[in-house]
Amino acid sequence: MKYKDYYQILGISRNATQDEVKKAYRKLARQYHPDISKESGAEAKFKEIGEANEVLKDPEKRKAYDQLGSYQPGQEFRPPPDWEESFGPGTRYYEFSGGDLGGFSDFFFGLFGSGMGRQASARPSRAHFSINGQDFETNIQIYLEEAYRGTMRTMQMEVPEITPDGGIKRTPKNITVRIPKGATDGQRLRVKGKGGKGLHGGHDGDLYLNISIKPHHTFRVNGHDLYVTLPVTPWEAALGAKIEILAVEQKILLTIKPGAQSGQKLRIAGKGLPKPKGGSGDLYAVLQIANPSTLTATEKSLYETLAKNSSFNPRTSLK
Repeated sequence: MKYKDYYQILGISRNATQDEVKKAYRKLARQYHPDISKESGAEAKFKEIGEANEVLKDPEKRKAYDQLGSYQPGQEFRPPPDWEESFGPGTRYYEFSGGDLGGFSDFFFGLFGSGMGRQASARPSRAHFSINGQDFETNIQIYLEEAYRGTMRTMQMEVPEITPDGGIKRTPKNITVRIPKGATDGQRLRVKGKGGKGLHGGHDGDLYLNISIKPHHTFRVNGHDLYVTLPVTPWEAALGAKIEILAVEQKILLTIKPGAQSGQKLRIAGKGLPKPKGGSGDLYAVLQIANPSTLTATEKSLYETLAKNSSFNPRTSLK
């Protein structure tokens, strides 16, 4: 069998931390996922990445793999004579999280699969290991109102399933998930047990949702805080005012103090998006002084009177 350098496959050093292993796998898995990537050979690369992650993410399997030393990728390789006694699957109860075992290499099975090769059945002996279901990942857009109150979503995904002969087929499947209130833009939400089915006592995989909030006609989202641009008249800014504004699904009365400035942010505590562990973000009203585009004769006269009598000069700093 040919040696595989799992560290090189993930593009990390041999002293990489477990967190670096996870980050490298996630980045490459997104890049080469067959449902997303248009690159030639993406599916084969995706399987190779999954195999490398299967070994390096598990401290026990990684330690065993490291005992082999380093060889050139593709070099003909055989495990050391004492491998089975020290690290073989007969001496440990290995758990495998990848649902696509049929895509693993001879090298992998030679080390961790009791000598099963690529042509052997992908259905392992329960005495040796169970198979955890595959994790799925998908992008999902929700409306701001759905993030505010929570929602249920049903999506159709093509999921890989192991056939009786050990092969892999993709089967359409409807998956219904609950998105709790407090989900926000850029969040990676884990839905436990909604991934691939586990085999031989293995756990079902998880579904990861990459949340994005659709652009809203009124509000801008920043974490759990909301921003709204609030137009005010020159006299409201100068004299102060009480203005009713919408805070997602309720109306509130906002007090503007005299002398308000354009661009000024007014914080309304607790009127943003709810947070998963309780409480809510804040709502910020950003004032924008709006001048009338046309004036009646009376309005023009009032402005002219103001211009003659006011000593205010906003350009003193430019002198």
